[in-house]
Amino acid sequence: MDKVRIGLVGYGIGGRAFHRPFLLDAAGIDLVGVVARSAAKREQLASDLPGVTVYDSLGDLIAAGVDAVVVTTPPSTRRELVLQAIAAGVAVVADKLFAPDPATAREIRHAAADAGVVITPFHNRRWDTDLTTLRSVLDAGRVGAPLRFWSRFDMVERHGIATGIGGGVLSDIGSHLVDQAVSLFGPIARVSCTLDVRDARSLGRDQDGQIDAGFTLAATHVSGVESVLTSNKAGWLGARQLRLDGVDGTYEATSTDVQAQAAVAGASPADDRSTWGVEPSSGILTTASGTVDVPSAQSSYTDYYERFARAVRGSVRCRCPSTTRCTWSRCSTRRAGRRRRVRRSVLAP
Repeated sequence: MDKVRIGLVGYGIGGRAFHRPFLLDAAGIDLVGVVARSAAKREQLASDLPGVTVYDSLGDLIAAGVDAVVVTTPPSTRRELVLQAIAAGVAVVADKLFAPDPATAREIRHAAADAGVVITPFHNRRWDTDLTTLRSVLDAGRVGAPLRFWSRFDMVERHGIATGIGGGVLSDIGSHLVDQAVSLFGPIARVSCTLDVRDARSLGRDQDGQIDAGFTLAATHVSGVESVLTSNKAGWLGARQLRLDGVDGTYEATSTDVQAQAAVAGASPADDRSTWGVEPSSGILTTASGTVDVPSAQSSYTDYYERFARAVRGSVRCRCPSTTRCTWSRCSTRRAGRRRRVRRSVLAP
């Protein structure tokens, strides 16, 4: 099977840390070009990707010949670029935030369906190592039928909270936490959300206005499982914790976000695949028989792109992270959480 020729649109922290190393590591993919305009990014690309052509625009990249593009520009520019690629018959990975609202998600979905191209959001965090380990515990029946899921992801990033379209922690890490819960337990029927809205200057930002600095979202899945998802960037202590209560046991884990930390530090799974994506600490499983350690599974965001490549070539149905219909549901979940600072909403199927 021929490799999928992919171009990367945008080369900020997302493009450089969360896309480049995994595109290069993925079987079935050839990274053939990057769209970047600033002199600084072009200089960085000359060092990071020697021999890969840099283009001034998406149009120039498409004209050079690609099968797919990864759009990782700021959310305010993403809709137009995604639709441009779709109109050219090119498959698309759209970075999160996939769309700012359900109407835009539907627009993109319908455009891709009409053009007959693959479109998928970049929900790479389905392959977070801690979630992969939890999923193995769940799939093996070690906690029995699941009852409650709790996911906490706090970061010390007061100055890293995006503002404007697609800004705020709910749209940022919240989109991943919702997707993770849905991937485990299925669609959401009811949701309530509390937003931690802070004055920007109280967080040390040199700007006026308010910022969504965190959230706690409670969801009831159609399956009956209750999920509580929470994240905050206003504090001074980072934490990543998971807990799953089932009829027969409870699994809990504290992790380091090992893949993301390594990628931001400049590492790649290609450096040493045997050690990539393994958390240093075990999880803990408690049942009537007692408590046992659960060693970390091994995982890699590379799997996302290898599945995407197979979908583009038509060897599998596109189930990389989620269909765009499911993404529309996730947009609805986030929007329901934003309607008021505290709100309970029932989501239509």
